[in-house]
Amino acid sequence: MKIDERHLVQLAAVVKTGGVTEGAALLGLSQPAMSRTLSMLEARIGEPLFIKGRRPLQPTPLGRALADHGQTMLSASRKASDVVESFRVGKSGVVRVGGTPFFMDALIAGMIAEFQNLYPDVRIDQTYGYFPDLRAALHADQIDLAICPIDILDEGSGLEFQQILPGRNVVACRMTHPLLLKRRPQPGHLLDFPWVSPPPGSPLLADLRSMLLSFGATEIKIRYSGGSLLSVVNYMKAADALTIMPHSVVFALRNEKSITALPVNIPHPDRALGLLKRADAPRTPAIDHFARHVRSSFETLKHLIKRHEQAVVWGS
Repeated sequence: MKIDERHLVQLAAVVKTGGVTEGAALLGLSQPAMSRTLSMLEARIGEPLFIKGRRPLQPTPLGRALADHGQTMLSASRKASDVVESFRVGKSGVVRVGGTPFFMDALIAGMIAEFQNLYPDVRIDQTYGYFPDLRAALHADQIDLAICPIDILDEGSGLEFQQILPGRNVVACRMTHPLLLKRRPQPGHLLDFPWVSPPPGSPLLADLRSMLLSFGATEIKIRYSGGSLLSVVNYMKAADALTIMPHSVVFALRNEKSITALPVNIPHPDRALGLLKRADAPRTPAIDHFARHVRSSFETLKHLIKRHEQAVVWGS
């Protein structure tokens, strides 16, 4: 025997509220329509659903059993409605974000935590990569957003870029580095020390080579390479090595008092950190909320980072 699921839901509403009128109001139906449904259901199964003469209505054992099934359906329907509404307003969903390792570890990971304090039901799936890999992942619909530094997009790339921070590099060292004892370290002084190379594929690697060539170096004394941000920082805490880093990353690590920036003027890259997404990507509220949160966070950071550069890097 096949029973219409909607009839079971209506039966559950009547059992829950104790009356046909109340049950109809719970579901937004009319009382006559609800009464007809119950009559049809009783006729269909050939058994009474309620004990006659009892007010409020009391179900028979069969009526109670069927109402339990209807209540399960009613609860599932309401949960599904809640899920839809939550998704529409951006309170739930999945955001797939990729980005360059140093920025993700130093800055974005904390922003993700702050975002999820506001939107605890939004899941963030994070991956690492540099621009070529992230661009390919966007086009393959493997990520929704990329956070990375780029210089300029090719015409017809199908991507949209929103700048969130200008590109500014610094030479980073440990807090007790001998060069910090000099009043004004000169570029030539940096060539006396070994270097930590940025990870392969990082645009910082080209920045390092270009910077050292501008200082007159004929060879680069690389003593450590390929590490994560944490491993680079831990290495530098115990060595007099130098490395090149985005100033924002050094700024983010300032409270750990492990590394700092040397007050040396170096060339800055012609690129900016920003949010990258497909131009034809469908609008998803949770992704829009997350992108807005990242932009807002960097807008606040931008002024703090500028003050830090003036105070620490240039001592003004």
